[in-house]
Amino acid sequence: MSHTSTYDVAIVGYGPVGATAANLLGQMGLRVVVIERDPDIYFRARAISIDEEVLRIWQQVGLADRLGADMQPGAGADFVDTNGVSIAKLLPADRGNGHPPQQFIYQPAVEGVLRRGVSRFPNVSLLLQHECLRLTQRSDSVELMLADLTHDEFKRIRASYVIAADGGSSAIRGQLGIGFTGRTYSERWIVIDTKVIDEWPGHDRLRFHCNPERPMVDCPTPLGHHRWEFPVRAEENEDDLLNEDAIWNVLSRQGITRANVQIIGYACYSHHVRFADRWRVGRVFLAGDAAHAMPPWIGQGMCAGVRDVANLCWKLHAVVSGSLAESVLDSYQDERLPHVKEVTNRAVKVGRIIVERNRIRAAIRNRFFRTAGHVPGFMTWLRNHRWLPDARYHHGLLARNGNPAAGWLIPQPWVIDENGDRVRLDDIIGGTWAVLHIGPAQAAHSWRLAGVPVLQIATAGSPSSADRIVDRDGVLTDWLARRKAVVVAVRPDGFIYAGAAAGQQLAPPPAEFTAPITRVKDHA
Repeated sequence: MSHTSTYDVAIVGYGPVGATAANLLGQMGLRVVVIERDPDIYFRARAISIDEEVLRIWQQVGLADRLGADMQPGAGADFVDTNGVSIAKLLPADRGNGHPPQQFIYQPAVEGVLRRGVSRFPNVSLLLQHECLRLTQRSDSVELMLADLTHDEFKRIRASYVIAADGGSSAIRGQLGIGFTGRTYSERWIVIDTKVIDEWPGHDRLRFHCNPERPMVDCPTPLGHHRWEFPVRAEENEDDLLNEDAIWNVLSRQGITRANVQIIGYACYSHHVRFADRWRVGRVFLAGDAAHAMPPWIGQGMCAGVRDVANLCWKLHAVVSGSLAESVLDSYQDERLPHVKEVTNRAVKVGRIIVERNRIRAAIRNRFFRTAGHVPGFMTWLRNHRWLPDARYHHGLLARNGNPAAGWLIPQPWVIDENGDRVRLDDIIGGTWAVLHIGPAQAAHSWRLAGVPVLQIATAGSPSSADRIVDRDGVLTDWLARRKAVVVAVRPDGFIYAGAAAGQQLAPPPAEFTAPITRVKDHA
């Protein structure tokens, strides 16, 4: 048994969610250890798309531009009938986060960039090929018993907190006795990943083939890859479909030949709708697939996990650094679970559109969407109610003064900083508490006393300074007006803690708030 090492946070699982958490906590300066069974990145792509909010999170750790270089901008989702003719098309909506609203990814490449990002931080240690066998919670820490899979020996480490990002079959969730309630769909899906040799018409479009006989997802992925997914029919045996001859038979019906692609992998998966009964047990937190599972229809499985750790990590840093009371950690599930449930509900509804097997109902569906598509505003309504919901929290670490700005994610426009440079908003305030105002600064007096930066939002043409940023396109000014606020307190994750209208005082900082949360920038 090796000696005990002590850390602020232990992360179990080094997929994209665990790697994002390691980057966030590493940049904040915490002592972090990452525990992962596998020796390297899992070779098979799973997630295939992200949205602008996720890329904004990765921007906070200085990786957005590098990650974006390996991504392919999306042009929406096209729902097509048996003949490949469109019945509906959902275009991605720009929600003002400063990045493209839809990006296709090749997951192994994304994970590679995230892991190289972690290597910037000497305060983050990696224990690859290690398995967490047991957790023992104490009053001030968690003791983890690890098996070193390379040397057949055991290690004992200690951490103040643990993030379990160890996937849908989470061993830690099982050790803690946390239920994972919901359902698993009986229908199994074959996933085919290919390398593109010769492009074909439509290779760069996401299409949902709403064919009652053989529903299919047809999706571009960057760096010269492409994916298809289709369900195993009731009369089929999945083992008979998991060979190259069967795969080519399916692809040939899509007009794809060996001249177009090289098959690099295929597997069979089940779709789940499940939520962990608790996301926190003492000092241990579930994140990503360990906390929730959803069907893939709107590409939010991995994205939801990245959002989880973006919400959790700054709170862990605040507690470890003494900036906030430990009770703030209870807001993690309160804030994230409603959003995850709504995303999952929308994914299920989109799936029902795609996989309708009854030919009569499918014909009615096609006629309905084609007719409704001519009604002004219908496709916008469909996108807003079937695709990604707004980034907003209704409960949790929010001030309760009735101002409607509280709980919303602030947009990220390009602004002019004190040096006169054009930068994204988060490059100025990201990762720390900040107060932004277009009204009198006196409304934020208690925040200024607490040491929180207070910045005026000035209109285009105004001079910038150390305490003033210029809203060159009026995005922030217009957004605040719609939320009936002239001053807002922004949390380190970009969500509004409190807002106030003209003539009102801004709610004070949270209880036991002692110092602003800052991030370590010299490793970024």
